[in-house]
Amino acid sequence: MTTGTWTRRISVTAVSVAALAGLAAPAQAATESSSTTVDYATWQQDCQSVMDQALPYLEERIATARPGEKQAIVFDIDNTTLETDFGFSFPQPANKPVLNVARYAQEHGVSLFFVTARPGIIYLPTEYNLEHDGYQVSGLYVRGFLDLFKDVAAYKTAQRVDIENKGYDIIANIGNSATDLSGGHADKTFKLPDYNGQLS
Repeated sequence: MTTGTWTRRISVTAVSVAALAGLAAPAQAATESSSTTVDYATWQQDCQSVMDQALPYLEERIATARPGEKQAIVFDIDNTTLETDFGFSFPQPANKPVLNVARYAQEHGVSLFFVTARPGIIYLPTEYNLEHDGYQVSGLYVRGFLDLFKDVAAYKTAQRVDIENKGYDIIANIGNSATDLSGGHADKTFKLPDYNGQLS
């Protein structure tokens, strides 16, 4: 193996590790200048409150599926399906209230899609993390190079359109930011807390 090949591999690995480290930086670091900090226990309680609303809806919606209907749920990743801003680790832990709802859905034949603003360079570790935590990944959408220059909300809406074009009815869209949920193309949306943007 040439020196140039080794250099390229080391560079790609370093960029991937740096990207993961940035995504997993604690919320405290991002909000040092803010007078408000996010408490993990409060965040979990607030996430559970939202999922307590989502689960009865999904139970009814799944039970009344039309014959041949392909149902799907679209999830954001950071601080939605994974605990991104509460300490560094890899794999990152699942956000348990969301995972419990996802497990119910996947056990009842609903496909799970993940639409994230994460860059494509960390597609594989992201997919591994989700599956390691118990999510059955039917599709993972990450931003390619050109997507990095697009409006995040428009990018995410376009991915939901793509999922619909594959014949799925998106029965729910779950995220913690307005950019995760705007633009339509979901029967119902559920917003997790981001505390005025303190959580990514």
